[in-house]
Amino acid sequence: MMTIINRQVTLSNTVATQIVGADNMPHDIILHNSSKSSNNYIWIAGSSATAGTVTGMHIDDSDTLYMTLRPHDELWAISTPSGLIVHVTDIRRND
Repeated sequence: MMTIINRQVTLSNTVATQIVGADNMPHDIILHNSSKSSNNYIWIAGSSATAGTVTGMHIDDSDTLYMTLRPHDELWAISTPSGLIVHVTDIRRND
């Protein structure tokens, strides 16, 4: 069995937002940057990230990212500019 959780999260460019919470099992994640404008990025970040400190992986406008999170991992994001929406599909295994 599995549970599929779908949501949309509006992001800030000043404070990181938790977009996927931890689980005790590995789970698959699909993230989509819904922006259609160039140079609108969603940055995958830690909980303490701000726009001035983000240097990691980003999702370009209209792109989709697939990943698997390990047990107890969380996922946070921030956007440039503020107000971008990330679509999240979280596929969790039932234990």
